Amino acid sequence: MRVGVPKEIKTHEYRVGLTPGAVREYVHSRHEVVVETGAGAGINASDEVYRAAGAHIAATAGEIFATADMIVKVKEPQPGEWVQLRPGQILFTYLHLAADPEQAKGLIASGCTAIAYETVTDPRGGLPLLAPMSEVAGRLSIEAAGGALQRHRGGRGLLLGGVPGVQPAHVVVLGGGVVGTHAARMAAGLGADVTVLDRSLPRLRELDELFGGRVRTRYSTLAAVEQEVFAADAVIGAVLVPGASAPKLVTKAMLKSMKPGSVIVDVAIDQGGCFETSHATTHAQPTYEVEGIIHYCVANMPGAVPLTSSEALNNATLPFGLALAARGLAAVAADPHLRAGLNIHRGRFTHKAAAESLGLPYAPAEQAIAA
Repeated sequence: MRVGVPKEIKTHEYRVGLTPGAVREYVHSRHEVVVETGAGAGINASDEVYRAAGAHIAATAGEIFATADMIVKVKEPQPGEWVQLRPGQILFTYLHLAADPEQAKGLIASGCTAIAYETVTDPRGGLPLLAPMSEVAGRLSIEAAGGALQRHRGGRGLLLGGVPGVQPAHVVVLGGGVVGTHAARMAAGLGADVTVLDRSLPRLRELDELFGGRVRTRYSTLAAVEQEVFAADAVIGAVLVPGASAPKLVTKAMLKSMKPGSVIVDVAIDQGGCFETSHATTHAQPTYEVEGIIHYCVANMPGAVPLTSSEALNNATLPFGLALAARGLAAVAADPHLRAGLNIHRGRFTHKAAAESLGLPYAPAEQAIAA
């Protein structure tokens, strides 16, 4: 198969769909890989490094979209990209369609087969291609919160871990999944006072054991969320409903009862965000203020650390990508976990939760593939 890797064009996105190491694996498996010139600049991988790995270098993204059987990216295709996709072509990348109706319509119109990293599953019910970026984003969320709490950035002027004789910041993490766990780990490691809320008692028990009492756990109810958010110096939104829009856990009215200058970091912004007042921001302008509360809602947080992120992402996506390159749509039909990643196929929406979030018709993946 001819596999194409265009350069990412989203604002301040420095990751790359295939690292040179991953390219070597594809080439070793007798696939042809074409990489757009400069695609690896964000991870300090030159065109020469990619050539040494066995890739061909294309002068433009247009050449890649026109000739590749499969496009491997990191972020969702932008408007100028989805119009270049075509029927029969496989797109393998993050999509987050539940919060992006225009992209969904564009992909449907293209006729391509769009497989989303974030909805591919594993035998344990996990999301193996979302997990590495969730780990990165969870850890970065605490760095972002710490920076936004600084007074010259509009925050309360607090050091997350405090100092001897001074109380640390109170960090509240909404959601005890991968993002929430790594956020709590970082915050506790810095010495912050940390509470994690979740609706799964088994998960709360796991977190209590994992952190050995260094992090408080609390069952998430409306009253508990209000109490914790009102007392927080920083709130991390780490709630995920796979493929669907994130629930709005913090309303605009609640902001008036929060501490002035406190910070909310919405890691769920790719799925629409879990704060009512959230809207996507970029690394160029990461924060804004509503009711005196600093909002950090960067939609591609791991893009700030592309070396770490690209390697971690490729480690997870490589087996699935190689299967797609070897067997194409047959790999999707044969593997229920890869099939769970199929979001759009030949103009039909094949992921139920995302389709319901957008109010669009849904066709089961098995039915769409057989058609």
